[in-house]
Amino acid sequence: MITFTLNGVEQQLDADPEMPLLWALRDKIGLTGTKFGCGQALCGACTVHVDGFAMRSCQTFVGDVEGSDVTTIEGLDGKLAETLQAVWADLDVPQCGYCQSGQIMSALALLTETPKPSDEDIDGAMSGNLCRCATYQRIRAAIHETARRMEA
Repeated sequence: MITFTLNGVEQQLDADPEMPLLWALRDKIGLTGTKFGCGQALCGACTVHVDGFAMRSCQTFVGDVEGSDVTTIEGLDGKLAETLQAVWADLDVPQCGYCQSGQIMSALALLTETPKPSDEDIDGAMSGNLCRCATYQRIRAAIHETARRMEA
């Protein structure tokens, strides 16, 4: 039995400790907001937060999160997360939308650590998140706008 907190609720999961967290979330628990992209931690579609840090769930074993606090896109809450999601919609950031949960999770981790990021901060933090629709300029604008709204 693997025990961890998921979106604020304690979970006890009967799973192989070497199962990728992504598959535990999607197939065992039924949370499908975290997406499979590449399976090699190269695209960022599977990004979740583990103890507040952005992690690629396709390469994180469920056994590695024993005792940890895991947050998925479904579990986001708080003023910063709500503002980020509102700005994402206001600026029409998503095109196809497939990568967007991972983009938002990475952006939230950045804004939590760096409330007023520069373009270089954004590029560095978001470089591991790929978008086939190339909405990178809108993503950067949304991060800046979220920082501006949070400061106001």
